[in-house]
Amino acid sequence: MKTILLIGLGNFGLNVATQLFQLGHHVMGIDIDEVKVNAALPVLSNAKIGDGTNPEFMGSLGIDNYDLCIVSTGGDFQNSLETTSLLKEFGAKKVISRADRDVQMKFLLRNGADEVVYPEKQVARWTAVRYTADHILDYIELGDDYSIFEVSVPKSWIGMTVGQLDIRKKYGLNIMAVRQQGKINVAVTPTTVLSADKSLLVLGEYKAVQRCFKI
Repeated sequence: MKTILLIGLGNFGLNVATQLFQLGHHVMGIDIDEVKVNAALPVLSNAKIGDGTNPEFMGSLGIDNYDLCIVSTGGDFQNSLETTSLLKEFGAKKVISRADRDVQMKFLLRNGADEVVYPEKQVARWTAVRYTADHILDYIELGDDYSIFEVSVPKSWIGMTVGQLDIRKKYGLNIMAVRQQGKINVAVTPTTVLSADKSLLVLGEYKAVQRCFKI
């Protein structure tokens, strides 16, 4: 359980707050708009109405006491940049800031952000990969090259074992786990038999997944 300072309670910020609440974290929500603050109250441990670019207000928050600070403001990049910088000035342990464009990401990193999230770009890529491939059910990027893909079992593989397929040797892909009826089994061995009601969690490059599953 972590204590988190979340600045910006628009659509993105509210969704972040909701997920953090469901994960059991304590979240202090900040926004200059009272309506947004009131809307987020059910998923916040505490909240304040205030301006993240105001040094006096920011200095009153005890920023160095939080495990994580998230800047989720959108629209006015200058405000996001100033807020990020002030958080670091007041001793924030870790700052995650939201960007809407590549150039914003660069400036945020230069001005104090430890990491930057780029939700529109990330969701756009996920949508492109997920919905242009019949076999891919979901995927998580681990970097520029590697991702974890959840893929359905092709008809031609049904009844075969993981060892018989040997996709690690042929395509450089690793089967990390098998999902069946909503449950994930990480005890995958060469003798694991594949069936139509199973999906595979595969680690590798997208191009290798394309070749292996004929996407």
